[in-house]
Amino acid sequence: MDGFERRREQKKKDIIEAAIALFIKYGVQKVSIAEIAKEASVSQVTIYNYFESKSNLVQHTFQYYVDQIWDEMKHLLTSELPYEEKIKQLISFEKNMANSSTNNQFYQDLLKDYATGQSYVEEVYIKEGLPLLIEFVNDGKNQGFIDPSLSNEAILFYLQMFQEYMQRDDIVHTLLPISEDLTKLFFYGIVGERKNDYENT
Repeated sequence: MDGFERRREQKKKDIIEAAIALFIKYGVQKVSIAEIAKEASVSQVTIYNYFESKSNLVQHTFQYYVDQIWDEMKHLLTSELPYEEKIKQLISFEKNMANSSTNNQFYQDLLKDYATGQSYVEEVYIKEGLPLLIEFVNDGKNQGFIDPSLSNEAILFYLQMFQEYMQRDDIVHTLLPISEDLTKLFFYGIVGERKNDYENT
């Protein structure tokens, strides 16, 4: 990539990051191209040259944001941390997301986009998220943290039900505040955390 392309890509990144900051603060609908241009220190013409429309820019901001979140999750799931610590950090991650997203229009807009069934979130989940999660579950079985008698087919069915429910356009306000609890339910069930229950079974 030559100097011109690097500058171009950096400017696009600056615009996207400016847009995300404003979207998170005010919501997608309440932010104009003029406000994004001012925040990114570029002209409105530059934004339209790079992204053509606000709708297209919104999709790029969603993709950029999802990539950032997924990179954090992937780093955690593939880290050398003890398995129990990974679960605790996953739950903590969901808690922090819930705290920051409750009553936040940006996250509601993101979930509404996901509800279309054709979003970038869906693409990342199917291509990367689901295979890595199954690998994580299998690792938990091998280490004695997850019941080895549970079939991957049953786990996939459970995740599919949850995924389909998330894509309902009336679920946004309900889902965000309880995302931490849902993560706990997935790993610990309704009985609660039970350390190494399945070891040597």
